[in-house]
Amino acid sequence: MPGRLLITGLGGTLAPHLAQAATAAGWQVLGWDKNRIPVDDEVAVAAHLQASRPDAIAHLALGAVSWGAMLAGHAARQSLPFLFTSTAMVFHHEPDGPHGPGDERTAQDEYGRYKIEAEDAIRAACPAARIARIGWQIHEVSEGNNMLATLDGWQREQGRIAASSAWVPACSFMPDTAVALLQLLQDDDGAGQTVHLDSNAEEGMSFDRLVAALARRFDRQHWRIEVNEDYRHDQRLADPRPGRMPGLSRRLDQKP
Repeated sequence: MPGRLLITGLGGTLAPHLAQAATAAGWQVLGWDKNRIPVDDEVAVAAHLQASRPDAIAHLALGAVSWGAMLAGHAARQSLPFLFTSTAMVFHHEPDGPHGPGDERTAQDEYGRYKIEAEDAIRAACPAARIARIGWQIHEVSEGNNMLATLDGWQREQGRIAASSAWVPACSFMPDTAVALLQLLQDDDGAGQTVHLDSNAEEGMSFDRLVAALARRFDRQHWRIEVNEDYRHDQRLADPRPGRMPGLSRRLDQKP
């Protein structure tokens, strides 16, 4: 199956890991330069897709909902596998989780509502699209929306890390998410599915325990962790097909 894989968001946090996994699997990775091909120009988007001739599309970038719909529409017309990454944030903390793929999306914040709109536009343009909801991503060195980098920032800026024992976050290590995304894109059975990719779905580690485990795993002995119960939410992303993601402990128990 490997051919030309268009991945949007290569300047972001997770997409480079997907590109690495795809390259290792034999794909030729194509990117998208927003400065050269404006995402709000339907003619330019269509022309670029015709010129680049991707064999599959993975849409990880933030951008106009209409851009995602254009990419999905092209995939539908050309019968190409299409993957979109959404988020656990489509679910508000009330009602509580774990949240299943078919649960009502209850987001009240702007980001969550944006992702709901994007999901719907993509599904309308390409019924066979694969939509993967993911949680907070973890990596030792990646910048951007990386839990470890955020925790380092909290410690540096606030002198402490407030960690709720009443929050069970949806989260995974980036390389594991990248492999699962690639498998979903390549799997014929994935067409038309909305799936949840969460390494904490079965283990259910609370945020305070996770922060302590990350401190041990990545030698953050200077972190000052203050446990509270300020935020209550079982955010886990349950999926009817277990085994898509390894448990958090698989990486947390590794030696540095």
